[in-house]
Amino acid sequence: MSDTMKSRLRPPARGAVHPALPGTPPTRRRSSRAVLRQRATPFVFLAPVIVLFLGFKVYPVFYALALSFTQNVGGVTRFVGGANYGRLLDDPLFWTALRNTLEILVIQVPLMLGLAIVLAVALNSRLLKWRSFFRVAYFVPIVMGLVAYGILFSALLNYQNGFINYLLTSVGLPRIPWLADPFWAKASIIMAMTWHYTGQSTVMYLAQLQSIPNELYEAAQMDGANRRQQFWHVTIPGLRPAILLTVVLSTIGTLQLFDEPYVLTGGGPDNATLTIGMYLYDSAFKNFDFGYASAIGYVLALIVTAVSVIQMLVLRRRAQ
Repeated sequence: MSDTMKSRLRPPARGAVHPALPGTPPTRRRSSRAVLRQRATPFVFLAPVIVLFLGFKVYPVFYALALSFTQNVGGVTRFVGGANYGRLLDDPLFWTALRNTLEILVIQVPLMLGLAIVLAVALNSRLLKWRSFFRVAYFVPIVMGLVAYGILFSALLNYQNGFINYLLTSVGLPRIPWLADPFWAKASIIMAMTWHYTGQSTVMYLAQLQSIPNELYEAAQMDGANRRQQFWHVTIPGLRPAILLTVVLSTIGTLQLFDEPYVLTGGGPDNATLTIGMYLYDSAFKNFDFGYASAIGYVLALIVTAVSVIQMLVLRRRAQ
């Protein structure tokens, strides 16, 4: 056998390229491509989510910001600077909507969270039978759609044929114009929101309660603390992280309130339940004033951010 044939049959050294395969890439180039492919794989899978996020989240935010500095006059969109924001200062309907929203916020959020704490403590008690059943029962309302439960409450609060007025008249009390009187209309919205969202906060508090060590209660009991003192000095401090979270989330949700007044009262009577969310909707999709609606949306976002930051700072200082 010739030397040429022997050299062709001899296996190549490690890292060397076989002379019979001149088109084979080097091992280093092959490994770099593999590393590059491995690094790019996560971005390939994330690409659809990133594209959807940019298209449906980031782009609308910046487009609405640009739109808030424009105004449509005679079918022509033109730049008006801060005219839409200045218009808000002189708009009495905007201030009415803001006042209504804050009134509902100040009453509904403390009422709902206080009730949620009481329910969480009761559902965490070992003396309660069928605890699992009651936990599910109080959480079920949050699963119901906003429009669906709004229609449910509009039927319950009907002046003539509503079930609540039927109960009132059955015990000799007069009917209440739940949805026709300004005061009772706000009360109806607060009642509907409390029924719908209390279960969610209750579950959060219940999870936090189960993380409080029993040794703290035993130590407090040995020091002579009664049930009320244990609640204020052990339970409430243990619930502070959950309270901070629920206060911020509930405040944000209430400031963006739209579904309940839209379904129950339509903002009436006499704009008594008109909220900022409803006013934004009316400006955009009834009056087709999208520039002004965008300005309302950004002012609302600033209010939500400011209130949330203040709440977090105050609650954290109290927790220290």
